[in-house]
Amino acid sequence: MSKYAAYGISLADSTGVIAQITNLSGPSLSLDTADVTEHDGDGWEEVVGTILRSGTVTAEIVYDPVDTSHARLLTHLVSKEPEEFTITFPNTGSSTWTFNALVTGFAPSAPVGDALKASITLKPTGKVTT
Repeated sequence: MSKYAAYGISLADSTGVIAQITNLSGPSLSLDTADVTEHDGDGWEEVVGTILRSGTVTAEIVYDPVDTSHARLLTHLVSKEPEEFTITFPNTGSSTWTFNALVTGFAPSAPVGDALKASITLKPTGKVTT
C-alpha cells in the first residue's frame, strides 16, 4: 500500500486552480440510514442506506485580494449558483474528486504578525465523483 504526502493537493473551479491553498478538507462523505428493525426479527438492529451526504469542503488560503482565482470565489459566492470544482490528489496518477458546489463562505482574517488569510467553505450539491 502506498503512502502519500498531502503536499501538492489542488482545488480548481471550472476556470482553473485556486491559488495559495494551505489546508484543504472534505468533502466529508456519509450515508444516512433508516431503522427497519422488526418486532419479529432476531433482536438485532437492522438498517438500510438512504441518502448520501456530501458534507462540506473547507479551504484555507493565503489571501491575495487581487488574485483572479480568489476573486472568482467571491463571484461564485455572490452568484448563488453551483460551480464545478475538482480536487486533485498528489498521488501517482493524480486521482480526482469532482463535484458541483455553492461557495457558502469566504472569511478573510488579518491577525497582527501573520499573513493575510481567508477561510473558504463549499457546499457540494449532487453527486461527488471519485
